[in-house]
Amino acid sequence: MPPDRPLDRALDVLIVSLGSTAGLRKADEELRDSLTRAGARVEISRAATPSPTRTLMLTDLAWARAARAAASRALAQQRSQPRAIVYSSTTAALLWPRPGAIRFDAPSAGNRPGRHGLWQRPLERRRLEQAPLLLPWSRGGLAEAPGAARRGNRALVLPVSVEPSGPPEPVRDITAITYAANPVKKGLDRVLAAWRRVREDGSQPTGGGTGELVVAGAAAGDLEEAGLPAGEDGVRVVGPLPHDEYRALLRRARLFVCAPRREDYGIAQLEALADGCLLVTTPAPGPYAALSIVRELDARLVSDDLEGALRVALNDPHPGYTARAREALAPFARKAIDRAVVDQVLPRLLDYEAT
Repeated sequence: MPPDRPLDRALDVLIVSLGSTAGLRKADEELRDSLTRAGARVEISRAATPSPTRTLMLTDLAWARAARAAASRALAQQRSQPRAIVYSSTTAALLWPRPGAIRFDAPSAGNRPGRHGLWQRPLERRRLEQAPLLLPWSRGGLAEAPGAARRGNRALVLPVSVEPSGPPEPVRDITAITYAANPVKKGLDRVLAAWRRVREDGSQPTGGGTGELVVAGAAAGDLEEAGLPAGEDGVRVVGPLPHDEYRALLRRARLFVCAPRREDYGIAQLEALADGCLLVTTPAPGPYAALSIVRELDARLVSDDLEGALRVALNDPHPGYTARAREALAPFARKAIDRAVVDQVLPRLLDYEAT
């Protein structure tokens, strides 16, 4: 562990948090807590949410400016400069006021193709070359980064920690749940269509449950704006929820079902596995962390035929799935992440040797 320092010591690490999604905010909090447990003094400076814009290019510019303002404000408030800065996402680093480490789920090189990333991609490439340390969430995220980011030893893969949110409920009374904070990207239209067909054939899945699909993360208005039905038989829209309430629903659900058009990491899927859900998903491009895990657990549940995969999960699940999922999530456990922070991350961010 690092040596003790006086309480009034300078800030060790400043995390500049984009925080544009609940997953990003949770990831930044987990990193802060892990660094704190390792003995570092850490603060998070959050970007203020900008006004909505009509294109991804303008959206990224607005968030990059907000992140720069958050970083500049935090630096101005410090009596002495922090020893290290971690920019959470490549977007947060685009207009940085001072170089620092970059932690990211996926780069613009992967998730901003064509005209959507005309100005972001070249600037991102420069920032990834300038950063003293890169902390991708996954090897898949690093693989999508420009070649310069992968050369040398500047990159350390540091997953987001995922733990069970509590003891499992004795009865899983919710048949299926999905998370649709971005309904189009998450493929909610495909989930609803598959769920509708499963219900229309009149078959009753084994194992009980409400027979409902619970849609979390998006309100009825969000669905209507995306051209999706806000209410239909067998579907209950609960909207955005506090994280603890959402995880409590996962502990009651038998299945988590999703059909993302692209997945930059997939915290929601990992949390569902941690809380004992069977994961039913289509394959998707991007550094989808849970995809290889669920293929090992039960490859029948990963299919472009989402309807067929749902039927298998409802009526013929593999025994022992939950226990094997818990074992597969060991690299994402908080204990494993804490060890990596002590052994690898802090020695690279700061100037002492971890022991």
